[in-house]
Amino acid sequence: MTYLSQLSSLNPVELDAGSVFSGKASGRVIKGFEEKTVFTPKADMDYAFHETMREIIVWLMAPPHPLYVYGPTGSGKTSLIRQLAAKMNYPIFDVTGHGRMEFCDLVGHLSVTDGTMTFQYGPLALAMKYGGMFLINEIDLMEPSTLTGLNGVLDGDPLTIPENGGEVIVPHPMFRFVATANTNGGSDETGLYQGALRQNLAFMDRFWLCEVPYPPAIAENNLLAKTAPAIPENIRKTMVAFAGEVRRLFLGEGSDQQFGETIEVTFSTRTLLRWADLTQRFHPLARQGVQPLTYALDRALGFRASKETRSMLHELAQRMFPQLSSDMVNADEQEVATG
Repeated sequence: MTYLSQLSSLNPVELDAGSVFSGKASGRVIKGFEEKTVFTPKADMDYAFHETMREIIVWLMAPPHPLYVYGPTGSGKTSLIRQLAAKMNYPIFDVTGHGRMEFCDLVGHLSVTDGTMTFQYGPLALAMKYGGMFLINEIDLMEPSTLTGLNGVLDGDPLTIPENGGEVIVPHPMFRFVATANTNGGSDETGLYQGALRQNLAFMDRFWLCEVPYPPAIAENNLLAKTAPAIPENIRKTMVAFAGEVRRLFLGEGSDQQFGETIEVTFSTRTLLRWADLTQRFHPLARQGVQPLTYALDRALGFRASKETRSMLHELAQRMFPQLSSDMVNADEQEVATG
């Protein structure tokens, strides 16, 4: 079965929102699809949903306004959208924005197939024609003049494709438009996101906005408990606190200003998990006098930083893990004792 035949056979269904997202019936109806397609994201069974999911679920229940999700890098904007879609078998047609992207990259283009000129639908046209989420990541990197061409689509108007004989695509009832960005569309005042552009006010006025901050510490503590159980609990909690302090320094909100106003790297939840995983993998190095946690820190994040920032990360680690050596030695001894 080709992907177009999969999309053509999609059947929308009504689902109980509570049963889908919490396992308890709520009586509130949300629409999804009966079957998965090649465009449906794969569900991550270990994924911890951000509390902002409630806002996005309300958006999904409302009339199809476009949604603009913004927040700091690594806060989980795209993964949140994709995992919510996976719960409802929603296909996602996504692109990553950049300064040279043109409208035809979203709608489609003519191409030669077996000697015949045919039109190949782009992600926006597929989502509008068959139903699904059209997702633009990093939308604030795109030229405002290009995005202005989407104003009609954002208003719910049909999409006309002159290159395909003037085809008119009336938006499918299950079509949803989602954008993600590091800024709120008003340009980057922090200087952290090079290339972010101030977007047209009329374009931004069409969106329902949703901010996704970094996950709360308790959520990341629970996630590390599942994915890195070999690391002692007190160290896992300090790792989460360390990631939080690095994020505050990145945003210029650090409690200790001796490190300067901002740093150029930050901890996403993905980086935190990588740090924990590498710490477990490099644990045998402790027998050789190498500290696994700081060794792993460089490979998860430190080597991406400037020399000054990397030194700061190590200094911060020494301050936040004062009992690190003894804790790891005790854990190692316990591991040997229990065999």
